[in-house]
Amino acid sequence: MSDLSELYLAILNGDTKGTLALTREALAGGADPLDLVSRYMTPAMAEVGRLFECEEYFVPELMRSAQAMKGALALIRPLLTASGAEPAGRVVIGTVKGDRHDIGKNLVASMLEGGGFEVHDIGADASPEKFVQAVREHNPDLVCLSTLLTVTMRAVPLTIQALKDAGLRDRVRVLVGGAPVTEQWALEVGADGYGANAAAAVPLARRMVGKA
Repeated sequence: MSDLSELYLAILNGDTKGTLALTREALAGGADPLDLVSRYMTPAMAEVGRLFECEEYFVPELMRSAQAMKGALALIRPLLTASGAEPAGRVVIGTVKGDRHDIGKNLVASMLEGGGFEVHDIGADASPEKFVQAVREHNPDLVCLSTLLTVTMRAVPLTIQALKDAGLRDRVRVLVGGAPVTEQWALEVGADGYGANAAAAVPLARRMVGKA
């Protein structure tokens, strides 16, 4: 079996083909799936986030690493589920009603998966009712709302109100992000937290579930 530090480097470098090959080889060699995630994969994505914050990495590098991580997780997730391993937390994520942009949302979802979260992505243009249904179905710890347009920002408080009307608001933490959003606005409309970018999502989410 190869040196598992190579798995860390493959994710860091956004090498999806290498990441998949190393993951398959490690699993075939008897490596613990949870150990692969906690010791190599999650730290790699944490370093990707740090490099992004330092402006040494940019969105293309972030996306390549997230794609590599997502591919590896597709191989590992069934094994984690079978072993009964608990995720860092459960997340429902979507872009709010009226907004069909999903690149930023997809990137945040991948970063959260890389951070050990179980992520349920309900897509773009998701109505408040769809968020309510997803919360009932998946019982998440966090609900992440993305909006990339000023004209769709109003859907954020409408979604939060729908969670209140359904009696679900107290069961979840609501996080908001997107180009037109500010932290002050997010808190004013009733969210619990705000992420400025995809790299900020994981540490924020871990704080919210008490796993920081």
